[in-house]
Amino acid sequence: MSAHLVEKQVLGRAPAVLAALLDLAAKDIKVLPNPTSRVDLLVSAGGKKFALEVVVAATAGQVASHAERVVDATRTLHRGAVPVVVVPYMTEAARRACASVGASWFDLSGNAHIVASGLRVIIDGRTDQFRSPGRPASIFAAKSARVVRWLLEHPEQAFTQREIARATGITEGFVSRIVARLETDDYVVRAGVDGEGDGLGGAFGYGSGSGAGDGDGSGGGHHGKAPIRVRDATLLLDAWHDEYRFDKHVLIAGHVAARSGDALMHLVSDTLVAAKVGHAATGLAAAWLLTHFAAFRIATFFVETEPSAEMLKKLGFRDDARGANLWFVVPNDVGVFLGAEAREGTRCVHPVQAYLDLKGHPERAPEAAEHLRAKFLNWNRDV
Repeated sequence: MSAHLVEKQVLGRAPAVLAALLDLAAKDIKVLPNPTSRVDLLVSAGGKKFALEVVVAATAGQVASHAERVVDATRTLHRGAVPVVVVPYMTEAARRACASVGASWFDLSGNAHIVASGLRVIIDGRTDQFRSPGRPASIFAAKSARVVRWLLEHPEQAFTQREIARATGITEGFVSRIVARLETDDYVVRAGVDGEGDGLGGAFGYGSGSGAGDGDGSGGGHHGKAPIRVRDATLLLDAWHDEYRFDKHVLIAGHVAARSGDALMHLVSDTLVAAKVGHAATGLAAAWLLTHFAAFRIATFFVETEPSAEMLKKLGFRDDARGANLWFVVPNDVGVFLGAEAREGTRCVHPVQAYLDLKGHPERAPEAAEHLRAKFLNWNRDV
């Protein structure tokens, strides 16, 4: 089924769904003339006018772009109309994107957040009725996420695809496919095209017709592709957080006698260094190293290889999933180590990775995550 037909189906169903949400009969929804085509559909219902914008492939990036568009339209051409984004299913990240620009929304799965003067319709908890088992692999899948992680670790910088490939250890062809998806999903923009934007054109060999090319093997001058940068780092991190699953890694949980989580963390770090095992603290231990926000009990370490029996014996490690205070985690991709650096003598993952991993942790993990985000990942939206 073509994307065009799907969009027509969503548009066709939208008025009836809106009527049900407003507790009105379908006949009470009137489709209005829409000569400017700045929005997909204009309707009147219950004494109000609604500007509906449909997003079929509703990634958070695309929803954000359409939400901005419909809000702008209601401020200029369709004044007084309630701006509403309509999707098959609205993700958490996409909901936050709508809220950030003041757009209402509803989805065909039965969820809604429509707020206007004298109107408040909020429905939540309905599951995605349109999830397809054949959908493309996620850009946040283990290896693909290296590209996303690199961009989020450098949100103010633009990179060629070759630079990203070299930095992340994956092929240029693979990076090209991920970048194409990121562009389609409105998560990245091309920087400095035709000498505009952030002014990087001359340095990267496009726009001015000089330089060493775009780094993607496509030659120099204006024919090369411009470098990419994150369009909205906050939005991209939210979208990744929605999909991130800490349980996709291999977890080895046990107990080691220690007077505190901090002491345990340093003991394990020193032991891993002595054994020459690649590692980095994450989760609550990383949050502590990065912010000193709250004491913790469970120390978590990504390790490049499963700890040997000899090392576990040296630590006094005993299997005890229920009373565990030490988690060794063999990652599903080595990308988790990108951006790791030493803090207080212990190697620690980048704040982006720590924030994601806290999603799978107990204790005060939610508070630690918010504190970490406020200190290190509090980017201004760049739309």
